[in-house]
Amino acid sequence: MSEDNRYLVPGLARGLQLLTCFSRNEPQLTGAELARRLDLPRASVFRLLQTLEQTGFVERVPDAASYRLAIGVLRLGFEYLASMELTELGRPVIEQLRTDTGYSAHLVVRDGQQVVFVAKAVGANALFHSIQVGARLPAHATVLGRVLLSGLTMAELSQLYPESPLPAYTPRTPTTLAELKTLIDADRAKGWGLSQGGYETGITTLAAPVFNEQHEVVAAISITVPSQQVPAEKVSVLAPQVMQAAATLSGLLSHISHPSGSTPPTKAPA
Repeated sequence: MSEDNRYLVPGLARGLQLLTCFSRNEPQLTGAELARRLDLPRASVFRLLQTLEQTGFVERVPDAASYRLAIGVLRLGFEYLASMELTELGRPVIEQLRTDTGYSAHLVVRDGQQVVFVAKAVGANALFHSIQVGARLPAHATVLGRVLLSGLTMAELSQLYPESPLPAYTPRTPTTLAELKTLIDADRAKGWGLSQGGYETGITTLAAPVFNEQHEVVAAISITVPSQQVPAEKVSVLAPQVMQAAATLSGLLSHISHPSGSTPPTKAPA
């Protein structure tokens, strides 16, 4: 047994593994299904479910033998997001961007092949584009993902996306790594990215990368315009505003990392 495993609590580990079995595609699962997935006796899974139900992390589906995640999981997720330095620093930045542009602004990070919304500031048209904090989108199919992937080499992209072709969501979705890398490089050269109906029709998104003190991409800031197409002259006004917001947050992150006020040397993207 390794030094790390000596302190592992098997019951807790199994309970956490059970929670990860639920997903957007499978929000409800029975005890029998969970037992098969975890390769555990049904009696053990029943005890885990009873414990998680008592503590508010799962709940029974009315009139069914299934379970689903409960509000306790959501509460933990929001507490995690609230505790993130990035989120705390980024929230006032996107609120100011929303005020300056009038459009909904978002702060997103990458989790593997997905982008995750960690903060949002709702624009004037609150009924439009009601994406929630915690929502996930495929990175390769969105301009948000392209911006967040801009620090990866082709070899790193190949490791992240071993499957081929990439899933297509619209005719504009890149389905090969070569296509994806071309789009990523074009966005990186400009310092921002634009998608006009590329993932969801009727929506234009402008995004720019947020860097840490090592000039690594750690997040992206974006605005969402409720229009399939935005005139070039309007984009020329909005893009610098998004870039400035991203630069502001990058500066805040560097300042926090260097409390003496010194800033690290900035290296140009490769």
